[in-house]
Amino acid sequence: MEVARQEAGYRPIHDRVHDFGEVEQTLNSKDRRLQASRCMDCGVPFCHWACPLGNKAPEWNDALFKGDWELAYRLLSSTNPFPEFTGRVCPALCEKACVLNRFNHEPATNRENEAAITETAFREGFVPVRHPERNGRKVAVIGAGPSGLAAAESLNMKGYTVTVFDKNEAPGGLLRYGIPNFKLNKAIIDRRVDILKQEGIEFNCGAAIECDAAFAAKYDAVVIATGTPVARDLKVPGRELKGVHFALEILSQQNRVLAGVEFSKEERITAKGKDVLVIGGGDTGSDCIGTAHRQGALSVTQIEIMPRPVDGPDDPANPWPNFPRTFKTTSSHEEGCTRRWNINTLEFLGEDGKLTGVRVQEIDWKPNPEGGRPIMVEKGKPEIIKAELVLLAMGFFKPEHSGYPENVFICGDAANGPSLVVRALASGRDAAVKVDKYLNS
Repeated sequence: MEVARQEAGYRPIHDRVHDFGEVEQTLNSKDRRLQASRCMDCGVPFCHWACPLGNKAPEWNDALFKGDWELAYRLLSSTNPFPEFTGRVCPALCEKACVLNRFNHEPATNRENEAAITETAFREGFVPVRHPERNGRKVAVIGAGPSGLAAAESLNMKGYTVTVFDKNEAPGGLLRYGIPNFKLNKAIIDRRVDILKQEGIEFNCGAAIECDAAFAAKYDAVVIATGTPVARDLKVPGRELKGVHFALEILSQQNRVLAGVEFSKEERITAKGKDVLVIGGGDTGSDCIGTAHRQGALSVTQIEIMPRPVDGPDDPANPWPNFPRTFKTTSSHEEGCTRRWNINTLEFLGEDGKLTGVRVQEIDWKPNPEGGRPIMVEKGKPEIIKAELVLLAMGFFKPEHSGYPENVFICGDAANGPSLVVRALASGRDAAVKVDKYLNS
């Protein structure tokens, strides 16, 4: 409590909006160790309780504070297979549950500490390439997103021969094709995948696999980790107009462009010189905002049908140590964006088949006398928001699965619906435990 929380912060806005380099900066090692010293090694570590992976933050923070970076990485990687991912994109459930957050709203900088430990480990050669003894059994993992990679890594370390299949051209799932490079440079994914390959995992990309009985029979077990591929649509008049896209269409295409993939002028989705409207107030919507800025958008507006979250730091509906649902300003929002809440979309407007604007209606929500979802009521008159590009970022549907053979296991978003990367990693790890138990029972 005597040392103030210090965050590394972001690169200056006038600099970062002109490229897709990572926006987050880093502290020097002295300041990073000082930040690690803020962890109080609480008798009841609520950070450990809040983390889906059960990360032992007090232990690796103590090692970091003492300057033992190698031990810090060993402790961190004992529970988290890919701390370089969560150290960049996790909302840090552990920090919200930190006792310091309860007392002065300045929790330990666990997420940044995690990233710093991992980068030092890679730089100093503390990340080993392990070669487990094989047990003669084969497992297929369908989907190379975070849950699939976590399941594959864990099963490989248990001695199984693991083959990972993915429909995309490279591993990573939403890490590669959903999260923008300014939050997660794709070289970070490649670096880890190279290690997984050296450890014996085979990757078969560009392969869309249907897990039927014939496929499952080829392996001792199969893990399905295909994520949530179906986005929520907005079926209002004008949806067919040119200029209305799902968020992942622009995000995945932009990431592919940065990877060297070429698209024709007709295929290319770009915000350059356009008024952009993002529908949806979550992290995916925020990613669209940052991408639109870097593509040269004329203006960016974000609307959300639900009410504006409460101003923090406390959330009466979710008191500490639970994660607070409070108003959030991301690095993309800082770059410039008109944000509005309680806005319902009525119609997409256009001329000659091209989008020109969106008719919207301000609304209110009133309690439902029968309980359940509140009732939406109109407020004021409809208005038109000028837009030549609309990005739908309203979330995804939880997949439905038909029956599978008993040697098939489902994990990550494919099993639980859309959630956080850290929860996907935990689910993939748990699926590996279930596979191992099934094959050894």
